[in-house]
Amino acid sequence: MGDLHIGPASADDLSAVLDFWKTAAEGTSISDDLAGVERLHERDPRALLLARCDGELVGTVIAGFDGWRCHLYRLAVHPGHRRRAIGTALLAAAEERFAALGGRRADAMVLDRNERAHPAWEAAGYGPQEQWTRWVKRIGSPPVPRS
Repeated sequence: MGDLHIGPASADDLSAVLDFWKTAAEGTSISDDLAGVERLHERDPRALLLARCDGELVGTVIAGFDGWRCHLYRLAVHPGHRRRAIGTALLAAAEERFAALGGRRADAMVLDRNERAHPAWEAAGYGPQEQWTRWVKRIGSPPVPRS
């Protein structure tokens, strides 16, 4: 592996990040559009961390902190660069960011069906928290009828 550098995304990187996620990330999100990542970048320009190897985008993680909790999203490593500790380096950079901001605990959004990712998260010290279930609602949509 060449020279690995991790740092925050610039506004000019955002379109490339969206293209990268189509190849490297599992699943899609309602926020996976230019307007969504631009809002993230405007609100917290240091939250979206990029890993570059010899200038090539090889990994991402969103390390968001709301002043209360630390949240990890979109940890993704290009398939051609996996198993080279890029994900580990991205998580270390995210955790350093959280510690500098005063964060105490990080949570990660990990798809249940993305079983290939589970060992990487476990190796980094993360695990599912079984007493919680994630409840979601799209903003602006009516409540989901319960049967």
